Amino acid sequence: MSKMTLKTEGDRHVVVTRRFAAAPEAVYQAHTDPTLLQKWLLGPEGWTMPVCISEPRPGGRIRYEWTNGKGRGFYLTGEYLDLEPYSRIVHVERMHLPETTPDNHVETRFTADGSGTLMTMRMTLPDAATRAAMLSTGMEPGMEASYARLESLLEP
Repeated sequence: MSKMTLKTEGDRHVVVTRRFAAAPEAVYQAHTDPTLLQKWLLGPEGWTMPVCISEPRPGGRIRYEWTNGKGRGFYLTGEYLDLEPYSRIVHVERMHLPETTPDNHVETRFTADGSGTLMTMRMTLPDAATRAAMLSTGMEPGMEASYARLESLLEP
């Protein structure tokens, strides 16, 4: 298992990398299969995803709804733009917090790395202010917790 890294590039980009001890096919499937997404893409402990729509095809819908079970929640909507099975996903997403954020264009690559997979996610935001607002939400600890959960899910 490896630790997630999150770096900024230029004014509008965020790049997240993490290595998983599983084949690219398994990591890719975990990023597109709604049943698997509901098990790991939960953020901090105590959150659940009661609604998960993932239609992994160009033009397919994405909708994730999270709740902490204590009256707090938010959701994400988006669309898949391009998919190369087991190696690349391109989608656009927007958070509803309750205000809707500007579009975040996301390209995620899954590269074979020895006996595992190097995942590289590159987010492109419309401007520096939007990127700063996104980073200020505390997303990094939630992403780390989700990816640790995914690592456990992928263990043989």
